[in-house]
Amino acid sequence: MKFSDFVPIYLDSAKLTMSESVYYRYEKMLQYSIIPELGHLKLKDIKPLHIQRYVDSLIRRNERYDGVKKPLSPSSIQRYYTVLRSVMRYAYKLDIIGTNPADKDRITLPRQIEPDTEIIKESELPQLFSALSQEPLQYQVIIHLALSTGCRRGEIVGIKWSDFDFATGYLTISRSNYKVANDSEIRSKSTKTGKTRQIIVPPYCIAMLKKLKAEQAKEILKLGDAYKNDGWVFTQADGSPMYPTTPTQWFDRFQKRHNLPHRKFHALRHTSATLLLSNGTNIKNVATRLGHSQLKTTNRYVHATDQAERESANLLENILNKKGQHTA
Repeated sequence: MKFSDFVPIYLDSAKLTMSESVYYRYEKMLQYSIIPELGHLKLKDIKPLHIQRYVDSLIRRNERYDGVKKPLSPSSIQRYYTVLRSVMRYAYKLDIIGTNPADKDRITLPRQIEPDTEIIKESELPQLFSALSQEPLQYQVIIHLALSTGCRRGEIVGIKWSDFDFATGYLTISRSNYKVANDSEIRSKSTKTGKTRQIIVPPYCIAMLKKLKAEQAKEILKLGDAYKNDGWVFTQADGSPMYPTTPTQWFDRFQKRHNLPHRKFHALRHTSATLLLSNGTNIKNVATRLGHSQLKTTNRYVHATDQAERESANLLENILNKKGQHTA
């Protein structure tokens, strides 16, 4: 059996376990990159040499698959390799091949540099909040909720009013909204770990949410049957759920409008974690709040906290020891 003939068999099985967005990404990677390189080979004839040559061809590329004239990053190459390894692993499981030629210990991949965890410094928050107070309430709530809960973007736009218990302050996170490319429909799936978690939202944020709910109720009355009242907290003008990309796009424009240092929307999640850790919250509690399945994932924020602490010390050095009178 040729590699290209086996891919549909692999995808049929993958569709049963993968989220729709991940499946779409795997399918595109196979179609645009992997099959053109390896599709003509018989599965039993594919050796580590073929896998390594494919990886090397990705390293040499000077153009991304979306047409941008830019080499593929090490992390992008890793993703293509991961898809290929998954296909070959499935062929091995089905006993079509005797060994998996794509096993990680047999392939040399480009070294990935761990990126710094991007956070908003505590000293920058007053400026951010001052600018935010001039924006529509819905976006104010999104940013404050992202900072106070550490929720992922898809989880935030996937929140319904029924997920809040305003009496206790508890928010239940059970879904994440997403959209597949070239499809306008917004879908929901379980959280990244597949588990539901409960987070207590700070009282000030609950007050903002109540205000937003009252504002939304006025819109429902105004639009009547034209309003799609399915209980989403963050919506489009007609009550449909907000697109998952909207918070990111809005946050980029917001920072430019107010001349704020540019941060990705995901930095709000990082900031929430580092604020908690730097102020003494137990790392296990932070992991639970963020929905991490492993503590080692949360440990990355300890490093970010150390960085923030060092920057604070350097700032105080510049303020308090201007003339350099005291040196170690």
